[in-house]
Amino acid sequence: MRRTLVTAVALALTTACAAANAAPAAPDAPMARSQTTTQLPRNVLPTHYDVSITPNAGDLTLAGTATIALQVTQSTPGITLNALDMTFTSATLTPADGKGRALTPKIAVDNAAQTATFTFDRPLAPGAYRLALEYTGKIGTQANGLFAIDYDTKDGRKRALFTQFENSDARRMIPSWDEPAHKATFTLTATVPTGQMAVSNMPATSTKDLGNGTTRVEFAPSPKMSTYLLFLSVGDFERATTQAEGVEIGVVTQRGSLDQARFALDSSADVLREYNQYFGTKYPLPKLDNVASPGASQFFSAMENWGAIFTFEHTLLLDPSISTQSDKQRVFAVAAHEIAHQWFGDLVTMSWWDDLWLNEGFATWMASRTTQKLHPEWNTQLEAVGSRESAMALDAVASTHPVVQHVETVEQASQAFDSITYEKGSAVIRMLEGYVGGDAWREGVRRYMKKHAYANTVSDDLWREIQAAAGKPVLDIAHDFTLQPGIPMLRVAAGACEGGKTTLTLAQDEFTRDRPGKAPLRWRVPVIAKSAGGEPVRTVVEGGHARLDVPGCGPVIVNAGQTGYYRTLYAPAQFAGVREGFAKLEAIDQLGVMNDVWALGMAGLQSPSDYLDLVTATPRDADPQIWGDIAGTLRALDAYYRGDAARQAKFRAFAVAQLAPVFARVGWDAKPDEADPVKVLRTDLIEALGALGDRMVVEEARHRYAAGELPGELRRSVLAVIARHADAETWERLHAAAKAEKTPLVKDELYMLLSSTQDAALAQRALDLALTDEPGATNSAGMIRTVAGLHPDLAFDFAVAHREQIDTKVDSTSRSRYYPRLANNSLDPAMAGKVHAYAQAYVAPGSRRASENAIANIKYRVGVKKDRLPAIDAWLTGWGG
Repeated sequence: MRRTLVTAVALALTTACAAANAAPAAPDAPMARSQTTTQLPRNVLPTHYDVSITPNAGDLTLAGTATIALQVTQSTPGITLNALDMTFTSATLTPADGKGRALTPKIAVDNAAQTATFTFDRPLAPGAYRLALEYTGKIGTQANGLFAIDYDTKDGRKRALFTQFENSDARRMIPSWDEPAHKATFTLTATVPTGQMAVSNMPATSTKDLGNGTTRVEFAPSPKMSTYLLFLSVGDFERATTQAEGVEIGVVTQRGSLDQARFALDSSADVLREYNQYFGTKYPLPKLDNVASPGASQFFSAMENWGAIFTFEHTLLLDPSISTQSDKQRVFAVAAHEIAHQWFGDLVTMSWWDDLWLNEGFATWMASRTTQKLHPEWNTQLEAVGSRESAMALDAVASTHPVVQHVETVEQASQAFDSITYEKGSAVIRMLEGYVGGDAWREGVRRYMKKHAYANTVSDDLWREIQAAAGKPVLDIAHDFTLQPGIPMLRVAAGACEGGKTTLTLAQDEFTRDRPGKAPLRWRVPVIAKSAGGEPVRTVVEGGHARLDVPGCGPVIVNAGQTGYYRTLYAPAQFAGVREGFAKLEAIDQLGVMNDVWALGMAGLQSPSDYLDLVTATPRDADPQIWGDIAGTLRALDAYYRGDAARQAKFRAFAVAQLAPVFARVGWDAKPDEADPVKVLRTDLIEALGALGDRMVVEEARHRYAAGELPGELRRSVLAVIARHADAETWERLHAAAKAEKTPLVKDELYMLLSSTQDAALAQRALDLALTDEPGATNSAGMIRTVAGLHPDLAFDFAVAHREQIDTKVDSTSRSRYYPRLANNSLDPAMAGKVHAYAQAYVAPGSRRASENAIANIKYRVGVKKDRLPAIDAWLTGWGG
């Protein structure tokens, strides 16, 4: 686990406490940094790296040379850069002009600080130099730095190498200024086994067989970019290509899997064309590859390396024997996300990890927008509500943080990759685009791209360009939603409808799950309201209150279209009208209202049974995504009854009565010309009804499993039901299938299924199996996490008891988050203390946010079980069945 500097941790804690209690930013407030944060001295700056790497995949070592062109800006006795797990065999500094003698420095490596310092016998004068280094390093087995993945094939077991440098792991392969603001160009050379393919950011310019079983591959110089975007992979690969607007688009897979990447290849070309048009700046590299890797990470699924996106196979390949419509949509969405980064993140990069959301929030929003535009048949626009809910679940507790957050250490940077950064960032963009208009927003983005290409930025650089393009006061609203944490809540009351208009009174509060009575922060909140069938009306709630006249006399929806990032709490009379007219609402507003009511009910701000009223008011033929969301929420509510069989049975009778008629309409087997959202709903309902113990679904799943009737679209869902209800004999049958399987995608899935059983004894067997070498180095952590879904206490206790073994099976960027998240679904009040004890013992003080989030979630769940379920029980007693 990475260590952190005491001073940095103290500063981070101070800043975090201040941010949590901060008042809203004043108008035109500057960003809370006078300069970019750094962990390295600023007196030496790199401009170009010539790097040669010779990996030895067999013994997991690497040998490297790096000649770094650099500029000394102030006289200094030494040069400090980032390096981790490296041994230097030589170092020489020469003036860039070739004049003057070469200097040989003393070398001091500090693995705790992740630095190497080269000290000279006299201070270096300002000027240009070349630092030549020879070194050796390590190849890992988890996705950090240069790492190895072992995978099974029909021809035997093979090993491939890949890099993963975000956020701070380029230093494991290249001694470097491993911070985003230190942009430079790179020329990479790799010496690899002859017959294997090497892939990097740029095309290869020369390939030379060295005659000793190795081949040297040199790649073209890269554009100016941050270290974390550099990429190298080596293995028994195949590559397919297509062309789009002068760019060679490629996919790279293990040999024999290329056909499964065809959809990703075609989609990438479509997305590139769309982004060239949207951004107004052409993609600047000659090629764009997407490289597939077997295995998995607990930290990420794909990475936006410039010109060479890395994606795990489970998120890039479509195997017809196991892939579903949901998989297809995910492949497209992830590719769209990573390609968006080629502009937002790669061409223009945040100055420091404080503004990570500029990369991730924008790519999340751009992928959502582009998926809906290029594949309207999927009707994915409703997914924006679910994305927003993911952020709000984290943003409603005391341990939340602003979108623009203060980061001081490597561990804190790793923890910045969360739902606030991704989903809240995306939701804020969606809200602001709705406020200024799509054309003005795009024009602002285009101006931002042109002005800051190949450079680094902070959030205000974007806001200024948007505001200039829109001619509207964007900066104040943007600051409210990005520089302070939390969720606005609008309390809504309506007067009588007069003259064909309904007058709304809006009062701004704050939604929180764990701080009742908290003094609310203040936001300027853009609001869109409309009555059923009426025209939308827009306003901005300022100073905490607003009045709004809305055309029409039907029930009024505040946050119509669900572009706003806030909760809406209707007065009882208004909610009654919404409930009665629920079937007439647009689908996205049905979904938004249901999610608000669920969250508000679980937080005690309205009756929790109001959600069940909406379920019963939902037409059977409602949008498939509405019923998919209901199925997920009913499963979540069912989990609160864990350990109380009688009450759970009563709730399940209700849940099955709602879902079974919808499933009867959908059926087990696809119909000709069936809409894609119906295909997704089918698998959602099979898994939900299976989890709820519906006898008919469980029996049919067992029949199909026994008969071998498992088409790709149903295979995962049927096996999920089988595994959940498995006895020892069935579990062993699945285990035997996993051991015999030679296709990595299918094999990985089977090991996760072994971990999803509701039988505690079999769950323990899965945990024990995860500690062996059998599942594969990157599957073990996923198995334990899967067990935690149904057995959080068992999984957490097991993981902590075997922490030293499990640490080797989790990528280091994930460890401080991995263990606390195992406990998230616990209903045991004592678990909060266990998570706290774990954090005290093993996590640096400034890096305990994941532990704090888990503790908050456990306390919330315990409170829901105690305080909210009685109201649900009472409603169920009066339910007519």
